[in-house]
Amino acid sequence: MIVVTGAAGFIGSNIIRGLNRRGITNILAVDDLTDGDKFVNLVGGQISDYLHKDEFRRGVIDGFLPGVRAVFHQGACSDTTERNGHFMMDNNYRVTLELFEYCQTHKVPLMYASSAAVYGAGPHYAEALTNEKPLNVYGYSKFLFDQVLRARMSSLTAQVVGLRYFNVYGPQEQHKGRMASVAFHNMNQFIAEGHVRLFGGWDGYADGGQLRDFISVHDVVDVNLHFLDHPKVSGIFNCGTGRAQPFNDVASTVVNTMRTLRGQAPMSLEELVRHGSLRYVTFPDDLKGRYQSYTQADISALRAAGYKAEMRDVQTGVAEYVRALHATSAQA
Repeated sequence: MIVVTGAAGFIGSNIIRGLNRRGITNILAVDDLTDGDKFVNLVGGQISDYLHKDEFRRGVIDGFLPGVRAVFHQGACSDTTERNGHFMMDNNYRVTLELFEYCQTHKVPLMYASSAAVYGAGPHYAEALTNEKPLNVYGYSKFLFDQVLRARMSSLTAQVVGLRYFNVYGPQEQHKGRMASVAFHNMNQFIAEGHVRLFGGWDGYADGGQLRDFISVHDVVDVNLHFLDHPKVSGIFNCGTGRAQPFNDVASTVVNTMRTLRGQAPMSLEELVRHGSLRYVTFPDDLKGRYQSYTQADISALRAAGYKAEMRDVQTGVAEYVRALHATSAQA
């Protein structure tokens, strides 16, 4: 049996589908379906059992979870604006520590979600303590467990891999609200208003020119499954494309993909701006000094760990995502 926590969430539900594509269906899905509408991400994925996260936690603490082959621990509070430090540290740090101890005792491989938030404002994004300066309690909760793994690396009894996700986009993120990806919000805005709004220039960047490392959830799933296939490899690895692209690229790809689906010709960035399909708003004063204008994963450690597949660029991955969203809405 393979355990996926956060199974009804964005990345967790996509990992289940990735496992299903390999013919793996003996999956224990762990989540909190108190909000019953979250079940939709489990539809279309094949699992063998479901446990509420609190029942699962008790099983971990009591040491009674028989037959576990591997764990993909994606469950966490991912709201970077959450200010309740007690909740964040218990939910993100303490639960991960308990699961780590269980997996080490029972020699079960563990792949867990870390975050690029450990790097704070950057500007260096390589897996080194000198680069890690989280700016919020979410980032700190991820940072602290990464330090546990580093301290225990020389005495591990089973594989442990922490993946520092950068800006992930793709299917199954509709429940995330304001924390959903830029691509998701751009598409919904374009459908509702006929244009996309981006921040204007600031911090030395042109209008819409701030740069992020945007990664498709399909590539994130492939990275996770790579480590399932290589159980002798442990460590902390960035999970990004290694390619920083401007927000303009995301917005123009969204708009042009929608134009193509509507039988219209794509436009250049300059044409989209002139046409009013892409508009810029003044950069908010309250974000100045607290905004990541640039992120780019250093993926040299990931490549050295044997992951060789090419990552989708924004033009490929976002277009693929928009087509999928459009097809889903057409079927609704």
